[in-house]
Amino acid sequence: MKRMVPFILLATILLTACQQEKKEITISAAASLTDAINEAVALFEEENPEYDVAVNLGGSGSLSKQIIQGAPVDVFFSASVDHLLEVKEAGLMDDESIQALLQNKLVWVQPKDTATITDVKAVNHIAIGTPETVPAGMYAKQALDDLGIYQGLKEQLVFTKDVRQVMQYVESENAELGVVYRTEALVSDKVQINSQLPLGKHDPIIYPVGMLHNANKEANPFYQFLQSEEVMDIFNKYGFEEVDGDVDDSIFSTN
Repeated sequence: MKRMVPFILLATILLTACQQEKKEITISAAASLTDAINEAVALFEEENPEYDVAVNLGGSGSLSKQIIQGAPVDVFFSASVDHLLEVKEAGLMDDESIQALLQNKLVWVQPKDTATITDVKAVNHIAIGTPETVPAGMYAKQALDDLGIYQGLKEQLVFTKDVRQVMQYVESENAELGVVYRTEALVSDKVQINSQLPLGKHDPIIYPVGMLHNANKEANPFYQFLQSEEVMDIFNKYGFEEVDGDVDDSIFSTN
């Protein structure tokens, strides 16, 4: 038994050393990326067991404010060019790393197995993200403004902290309608897409990704991994589409 003690002690020391040697990186990502980014991170950690990737999810506006206020983040994956631009203008982004990676679409949703709603004025509650901090909400406001109905719906609108909360309101039937990304609607078995209701024009829904100036040098392999074909297959599975690089905005190094 006495001979076992040094072995156990050595094993403990080696295990502790291995744990301490983990390369830790943090990504702040839009809530609408939740399922896809979690799957991508799991795959990366499986292929690179020396890494430990922390994922911070939320509304892109809230995430950008956290970063500007000093939150330790290595990679920012936004659902809005404007919110990533805020971080860039604060001098915190590695400009050369910024890429327009994904795009999405906007849809109306309502609870599953309910009669198709044809008049938005006939419902009591419509959930959208808070336009000032949630890109999906900003796009929704633009689309409803373009139709000239946003102001008229003010009493019916329920504003949420992110697009995932919009889904929760509709799934629980606390809202009869919601405006979300198509990717959100596709992964839920509790809502149905309402294609009868119109949505007006809005800015292109672009998801840019980039590294922070003070990013851990170990973060670059993960940043490159996010742009790989195997991860793009994951994004495609959840309904995201790849941006071909031809984006009319000077912040993207693809131009």
